[in-house]
Amino acid sequence: MRLRPASAFYVLQLMALRCVSLLVPGGRRREWWREWRSELWHVRQACTPPRGVSWPAEQEVAQFCLGAVQDALCLRGLPGQPRIPLATTMGSAAQCILWLAGLVIASYAIGQLLPGKVVVSESAHYRDARNLTLIRDARFGDISEPTISAEQYHLWKRRRQDLFDGFAFYQPMQSGLHIEGGGTFAIASSNLFDVLGLPIRFSTANGAGSARLILSDDAWKREFGGDPHVAGRTMQLGLRSVVIGGVAPPGFWRLPGKVDGWLLVPDAEVERRLGFVVGHLKSTEEHKALGASWEMAAPTPDGTMSDFACARLTERMLGTNDIFFFAVFLACLALPATTSLPLGEYRVTSQKLSWSTRLRRWGFLASKIGLLLPIVYFFSLDLSHLRATASPFTAEYVQLASSFSICLFGLRWVLRDQRQRCPVCLRRLTHPARVGQASRNFLAWSGTELICVAGHGLLHIPEIQTSWFGTQRWLYLDPSWDVLFADSGLASAGYF
Repeated sequence: MRLRPASAFYVLQLMALRCVSLLVPGGRRREWWREWRSELWHVRQACTPPRGVSWPAEQEVAQFCLGAVQDALCLRGLPGQPRIPLATTMGSAAQCILWLAGLVIASYAIGQLLPGKVVVSESAHYRDARNLTLIRDARFGDISEPTISAEQYHLWKRRRQDLFDGFAFYQPMQSGLHIEGGGTFAIASSNLFDVLGLPIRFSTANGAGSARLILSDDAWKREFGGDPHVAGRTMQLGLRSVVIGGVAPPGFWRLPGKVDGWLLVPDAEVERRLGFVVGHLKSTEEHKALGASWEMAAPTPDGTMSDFACARLTERMLGTNDIFFFAVFLACLALPATTSLPLGEYRVTSQKLSWSTRLRRWGFLASKIGLLLPIVYFFSLDLSHLRATASPFTAEYVQLASSFSICLFGLRWVLRDQRQRCPVCLRRLTHPARVGQASRNFLAWSGTELICVAGHGLLHIPEIQTSWFGTQRWLYLDPSWDVLFADSGLASAGYF
């Protein structure tokens, strides 16, 4: 005989309930098995069609079977002697706080194991970054393109300056560096690292006027395995043999152009090509008031005057904290457009709630937000530095996108979790039940009803929002209901 699909579902659901009954203590197992079996028959009679299969109806019956699991777990927490059952801790506020605190610790611990995070902690900072300025021709809008000629750089170095006390020049160039996949290097004036105020690691003393190649931290680890004795070796740079003079600090390069090495040469050997100029402002009160960017007029090699745009390097050195706070600000702006902010209607009860109960509820909400922020910060740093070789700009974009996403969805979860908790004991509301019919929405409400297992009240969530029932409502239960919860011991359990 062939079993009908509806009968097959019924058999599977009976088997599932039978397995769940094994969780019930032996003395009450038979009683609860009969109760669930009879309820399953009534649920199937009310929900499933006489013929055929209805997937929404089968899903509703499956929800009933899952509810039996919660009943069984609650019953297992009821031994002979009175004590707080398992249901008092499952979904409690303390459990939620512990989970969030665990995520904070885990995200921080993961970050300490990532090599990229180590690079960030060891990253060097420019000396006096506020007074370091990138200078470019104001006629060109693209800051990533070189616009200053070598002649213009030499002219500024020769002339007496009122604004600047030092200039450095570099020209990014393409060349086969005899490294895997080739590389990009820059011809730079010998004082580039002095103007930036950065030390060169493993530096060797070279004769005055000699050229030397400074490797980036990535190229040093990739091609030389992090050998600390790399300085003094000779390598081929195109058609030119150069001596490695040291290694640059990790993660410091925030200037235009991705560079694997800097060939430091005397000013006389700087090629007559366009490049970038970095100037160091004199530390005066007048210069501090110039702002983040400004324009200046300066003479050119042909004797005319031209406008040059100046931008402080602090604009290109957003810290991880700045990115984090900016992402949180954007997430707070986007939150009202993605979810509802009100927590629902909480009518006044006949028994006025104490101030400690009210403060505990709002303190719990503040604690969740307070723990969410370090989770966002640490996890965004973990994602942005999964690869130690990622450029600083790539890491900043990843951190911004991940911080915004995690913070936005995290705040949505915080609000949704707060709505689904009892305002008195802060436990998660359970046992959802369908109430009413959508066809009678204008005569009586229809939606989902949740209950507090401690007997404090019921939560009514409308299925269709109307002018008279637009948001969820909390209904406090008076003391006459305590008799229904007395056997469970939940009514007298601690709130937090």
